[in-house]
Amino acid sequence: MAPPRRSSSFTSIYGYDVLLGSIAAFYVFMVPFTKVEESFNVQAMHDILYHGHHIINYDHLEFPGVVPRTFIGALLVSILASPMVLAINLLHLPKIYSLLAVRLALGFFILATLRFLRAQIRDKFGLQVEAFFVILVAIQFHMLFYCTRPLPNILALGLVNLSYGYWLKGSFHATLRCLIFATVVFRCDMLLLLCPLGLELLLTKSISLWEAIKCCAGAVLFSIGLTILVDSIMWQKLLWPEFSVFWFNSVLNRSSEWGTQPFYWYFTSALPRSLLVAYPLFTFGVILDRRILFYVLPVLSFVILYSKLPHKELRFIISSVPIFNLSAAVAASRIYNNRKKSFWNLLYIALLSLLVISLGYTAITFMASYENYPSGYALKTLHRVGHTKNTTSELWVHIDTFSAMNGISRFCENDNQWRYSKEEGIPLEEFRQRNFTYLLNEHSSIKGFKCLFQVDGFSRIRLKVDFPPISMVKEPKVYIHGNLQNTDIMHRIWPGCL
Repeated sequence: MAPPRRSSSFTSIYGYDVLLGSIAAFYVFMVPFTKVEESFNVQAMHDILYHGHHIINYDHLEFPGVVPRTFIGALLVSILASPMVLAINLLHLPKIYSLLAVRLALGFFILATLRFLRAQIRDKFGLQVEAFFVILVAIQFHMLFYCTRPLPNILALGLVNLSYGYWLKGSFHATLRCLIFATVVFRCDMLLLLCPLGLELLLTKSISLWEAIKCCAGAVLFSIGLTILVDSIMWQKLLWPEFSVFWFNSVLNRSSEWGTQPFYWYFTSALPRSLLVAYPLFTFGVILDRRILFYVLPVLSFVILYSKLPHKELRFIISSVPIFNLSAAVAASRIYNNRKKSFWNLLYIALLSLLVISLGYTAITFMASYENYPSGYALKTLHRVGHTKNTTSELWVHIDTFSAMNGISRFCENDNQWRYSKEEGIPLEEFRQRNFTYLLNEHSSIKGFKCLFQVDGFSRIRLKVDFPPISMVKEPKVYIHGNLQNTDIMHRIWPGCL
C-alpha cells in the first residue's frame, strides 16, 4: 500500500506543476523558434554557452540592437541550462536542441516562481482558489507560451511573481526588493507597478516611510551596482542598460516609432486575449471578496499608467495577469460553491461555457503561432536538403533582416560546411556579385539566383460555413534562392516557388 500513498503524495504536491510544465514544454517542442523581440537574450545565451569568456566573438558586438540589454538574465538561464547543453554537445546533437534546453530552463524558473505564488494563494484563499487559478493559467495561451521565451518582460515576470507571493505572505520588504531588482535590471517600466504598490503599502501603513526608504535604497544600490558591473564587462564599456532603455522609451519617446495604439487598447484587446474567461471574472472577484481589492488596485493602476504610453504590446503588461487570475479564481470558486442555487447555477453554466470557449481560442491561437516562424522552418528544411556531396566546400547562406526577425537565431545554425551571414543593407542587384550559395529572403525574385522553394506563414484567420468553421490563411513569407553558378544545386529537382 506504500507505493500508492507515495504516488498520491507526489500528485498532491507536484500535480499542478506537472500540468503547467507539460503544457509549457509542449509549446517549446512544437514552436521551438524565436522572434526578433527575443533575439538579444537568445543570442546572448548562445554566446555564453558556446563562446564562454571569448566576448570578442559575441553577436551583440556586431549587432547591438536599438538599445542595450542586460546579460544578467541570460547568464542565469545559461547556468541552469548548461548541464543539458553539455550533454547535447557530448552527443553531437544539433544546436537547435540547446535552444530547447535554454527555453526549458527559463520555463522552469518562471513556473517555479509561479509555484511560490500559488503556495501563498493556497495559504491565504484556500485549496479551491488555487485549483481554479491553475485551471485559468492552463487554458490561457499567452502565459505558458511566453514563459519559456527569453524576453526582458518574462525575466522580469519571474521576479514579479516572487514579489506577488511575498505580498500575499505579508513580507512587504521582500516585495519591494523583488520589484526594485526587476525594475533596475530587467524592465524599467516595472516602475509603473512599483510606485502604486509602494504607495498603497504606505497609505495602509503596511510599511513605514523610513523602513521603505532604507529597504528601497539598499535594493537600488545593489541592483545598479550588479548590472553596471556585469554589463560593463559584457558590453565592454561603462553601461547601465535599463537606464538607456528608460531614456530611449520615456525621455526621447522613441518607442512610438514601432507603432501606436489608443489609450484603451490594453482593456479592449490585450487583456481580453490574455485573460480570456478570467477577464469578466476578475471584476466579479473584487466584488465578492473585499480582500482582493488590496491586490488588484495597484496592478490595475499599473495597466492604466502604461496605457498612457503610445506604443503598446501585450507582453508589456503580462506581469498583471497573475493578480487578475487570482481575482478571477476567487470568483470562480464562489460560483462553484454556490452552483446549486438558482441564480448561481446560471452563472455556473456560463462559467463552464466560457472555459470551453477559452480553451478553443487557445487552440486557435496556438495554431496561428505555430505558423508564425517561417524562416526557422525554412532554414531547417535547407539544412536537410541543401547540403552538397562535396562536404569540403563551404555553403554560404545569407539571412536577410526579415528572416532574422522571424525564427532564426544562432542556435539554428549547423556546423560542418555551413557558413552564415546576416550582413544588412545589401541591394538586391548586388547579391549576384557575392559568393553566397543560398539566400533566405523575403523577395521572390533575385537576379543571379533561382528560387528553390518557399515557406508559407500565418496571414489571418478566416471564418467559413463548414466544419471546422475556422481556417488558417497562409501566404508565402520566406523564399530560398540558390546561386545559378552552382551547378550542383541547379542540377537538382526543387519544388520551386509560386
